[in-house]
Amino acid sequence: MSERLQGGTIVAVSTPSGCGGVGIVRLSGPNALDISLAIFRPKKNATNIPPGRAVFGVVADPEDGRPFDEGFLLYFRAPRSYTGEDVVELDLHGSPVLLDEVVRLAVKQGARPAEPGEFTLRAFLAGRIDVLQAEAVDDLIRATSLLQAKSAFRGVEGALSRKIAFLRREVISLSAEIEAEIEFPEENLPSSPDRYVEKIDRIHSETAGLIESYHRGRFLSRGVTIALVGRTNSGKSTLFNNLLKEERAIVTPFAGTTRDFLRERFRLKDASFNLIDMAGLGRPGSPVEREGIERGIKIAAEADGLLFLLDGSREMTQSDRKMILSYRDRKVILIVNKADLGKKIRAAALRRLCPGFPIVSVSALKGTGIGDLRELIYRTFRPLEAAEDLVVFRKRDRLFLEEMSAHLLQAKKNLLFGEPIETVAEEAREIVSVIARMTGEIRPDDILNEVFSRFCIGK
Repeated sequence: MSERLQGGTIVAVSTPSGCGGVGIVRLSGPNALDISLAIFRPKKNATNIPPGRAVFGVVADPEDGRPFDEGFLLYFRAPRSYTGEDVVELDLHGSPVLLDEVVRLAVKQGARPAEPGEFTLRAFLAGRIDVLQAEAVDDLIRATSLLQAKSAFRGVEGALSRKIAFLRREVISLSAEIEAEIEFPEENLPSSPDRYVEKIDRIHSETAGLIESYHRGRFLSRGVTIALVGRTNSGKSTLFNNLLKEERAIVTPFAGTTRDFLRERFRLKDASFNLIDMAGLGRPGSPVEREGIERGIKIAAEADGLLFLLDGSREMTQSDRKMILSYRDRKVILIVNKADLGKKIRAAALRRLCPGFPIVSVSALKGTGIGDLRELIYRTFRPLEAAEDLVVFRKRDRLFLEEMSAHLLQAKKNLLFGEPIETVAEEAREIVSVIARMTGEIRPDDILNEVFSRFCIGK
């Protein structure tokens, strides 16, 4: 971490690796503009570079003066920039060779290569953002769905930071009341354990809500896992391919084709899902098939939701009924497949068997009803009701919140068991310390390393 705090001017490519129409080289530090102008030549020979306005020009090696690309220079003067320092962005063509050469020339002029997350670290050290907002920047960059991106952006805007700040004020208010009662006993201030307990319960409820949101955050970041289950030859692999819109699974008319499992990610609107195709359940015909069935049962038990396929061209068996009922406490969509071959399973019978399960009829082979199924999957398994929900994505933050919760419960216990009021004040002080570590007010190097080392270079 000491190298990250060295200061100076840093440089890095801020766009993803690979070829593209546009590539950005970013510099930040006291000499960002001077270094940029040593390798970037404005076409109009401008002597004054206005902040916040694109200037067209070419880039060239100062030693030979021969241009090798053209683009725009954007200058952001401190403190009105992302890092709080002077920042320059060179918007050029997205050739990795050209961008690497610009970085090399900038280093030759006195910049140093940026470490992962160093631009955002400088924004944090300048007081532009706190640690929670810095984490949200990384969550936004790594978002796998629009829903996660929207939720992460709320963190970038400071929604979680404001909530934590509110909890801090509530704890400090509680601590101030207790401290006043301790320091000025002669004032006969109203001492009511019930009043303190009520305030602690209110703070704890808010904290518990944030801890619970971590589970929703995991759904958003890794996607909701949905397993395709049903008897052999019910059409799971055909449906798997249809939902993915590619021939991913091998499909044959023979039962037991799928022996292992396949996992693929797909998107519906603003949400991300992990779809798993696996061996059909039923009587195994070989040791390999038995192993596939056992793996399938384990996968189904761990999945967030299930798509249960029934072969609609055949009568529902007692085994089918038993299998469906074994999942009645789970999130399940019942799918009557092979609608093109005639319906021998009636929706009314399925509703009587499991009243709460959504039911849809499809032909995975012909594509009939797939649009309705996709909409039903989205409505049933979408992880959040609204992108405005406040979500905790990081395990680090969940652990801090759980530590706060433990201190709150201990403070309440002390009050209820008649412990000295000083012990409650001590728990309140511990909570304030936890919040300071969570937001970065107290910032040992190991915390900064944990937060910023996982960032991509250039951010």
